[in-house]
Amino acid sequence: MRRISLEDLHIFRCVAVEGGVLRAAARLNRVPSNVTTRIKQFESRLGTQLFRRQGRNVVLTDAGHRLLGHAERLLRLADEAEEDLCSGVVAGSLRLGSLESAASVRLPPILSRYHAAHPRTHVELQTGTTAALLRRLDNHQIDAAFVSEPFDKGSLSAVAVFAEELVLITARGGPRIGGAQDLADQTVVAFPHGCSYRRLLVDWFAAAGVTPRRFLDLGSYHAIVACVAAGTGVAIMPASVLDNAVMGDSIQRHELPEAMRTNRTNLVWAGEPGGPLSALLELLRVGAQAGACGRHGRTSKSMP
Repeated sequence: MRRISLEDLHIFRCVAVEGGVLRAAARLNRVPSNVTTRIKQFESRLGTQLFRRQGRNVVLTDAGHRLLGHAERLLRLADEAEEDLCSGVVAGSLRLGSLESAASVRLPPILSRYHAAHPRTHVELQTGTTAALLRRLDNHQIDAAFVSEPFDKGSLSAVAVFAEELVLITARGGPRIGGAQDLADQTVVAFPHGCSYRRLLVDWFAAAGVTPRRFLDLGSYHAIVACVAAGTGVAIMPASVLDNAVMGDSIQRHELPEAMRTNRTNLVWAGEPGGPLSALLELLRVGAQAGACGRHGRTSKSMP
């Protein structure tokens, strides 16, 4: 006999989100004693405690945290299945994570096409470093994420969606940079730990036996560009971001070694993709095929 029902999960999630039985009962339009009884019965069937009291509120146990991720996914899939069978169109919610660079430059046209094709799907976009996005994915806080290499794929599914040209930037008027050894006394301006681009830069320094003077951690590409333009230090970032940055012409660009010059951004997710995510994957697949055809056509025209 199945121990979990969608109704159990719905009540459990509501108590978890609201942080208490009284608020959950009001949201569910039930009396508090009924909600308490349902939770106790649910815990009894599962043989584990899902909540513990903390003052006037309740907080999730470790088991509760694990179940919440499953509950979010199962309830969302149930909504999608009902919507699909009743309307025949893709609907529901799609929680995406993205690097700031992709969110500001690459994703707007993609999300615009997605919205036009699936107007009944609600898209929520969060930004962060690759490591932070992978943690959110592992905690079921997002459904998929656009992350950059290198990253630990583990059991995740992944598909490469576009490539970025990475460049090193310094203040205008400075000397040309011939290698990592020329940056030994520089301050590196970068996103905090967890950024894949920062990791590439650190690995480059380590291979050359170079130690930067210090790191200045910032959370915005615009702030990073402004600090580099002011002479604070050096940074690494996608050329596409610089092309669209307010002060993109106020810095000097330097080519990176070929092995780290091109960086791929991947869309990663866990488990089987739901309807909204499947629709996004199909849109990306069609877009990639169209891009490949366009490149092939240009190449053919240039041949004698």
